[in-house]
Amino acid sequence: MGIFDIFKKEKKNSNSTTENGVLGPTFLEDNVQHILDPKELRSHEWRRKLKSKTGQTFFEIRYYGQLHSDYKNLIVETDFAPSKIIAVDLNDKSEYLLFDGCKHGYNAMFCDKYSDEQINNRIADKIYNDEKGNSKFELIISTYNGIDYEDEFRDEVDKNGEIELINEKKIDFEKVKRNGFDTLQIWGIDKDGTKIEIVSEELA
Repeated sequence: MGIFDIFKKEKKNSNSTTENGVLGPTFLEDNVQHILDPKELRSHEWRRKLKSKTGQTFFEIRYYGQLHSDYKNLIVETDFAPSKIIAVDLNDKSEYLLFDGCKHGYNAMFCDKYSDEQINNRIADKIYNDEKGNSKFELIISTYNGIDYEDEFRDEVDKNGEIELINEKKIDFEKVKRNGFDTLQIWGIDKDGTKIEIVSEELA
């Protein structure tokens, strides 16, 4: 896993919102909103703010994983399996999957194979608190899509528009391109407006 600054050495994008034509994860599609005047939005980056079906923008985070030994605010995998992260609506307690390291990202789809035990025995029951004790955050999610799927996998797509993953399951190729991102970052903003990095995963 890499820890890095997403804003370093990038030219400012002139878009007034995060609508830059990049499609994001299918599992977040109906539960996000645009960000006005995004800072340093990359051309291959999808960035949105999480918003629940009830209109809630502050969430509690529950996760399977552990906190990084040096970067205390970061959720990372365990020795047993990749992390799994869920946002919980404070109003109706509905859950929104933010990331499943056994399913999402290029490596999970095409490189790393996980056992049924690893996939199923990850209960996201830890409540996330930052170093100040905050447990409720607005969430900014960025995925980076630098992989040329058309060039790399075009010849492997079958007549039904599906491609076989490392786990031998077939999935729609368009869905693969959206959920097979190479990097994921999630930022939390507390009630005082302080922004911290909660997730930083290189996935390819």
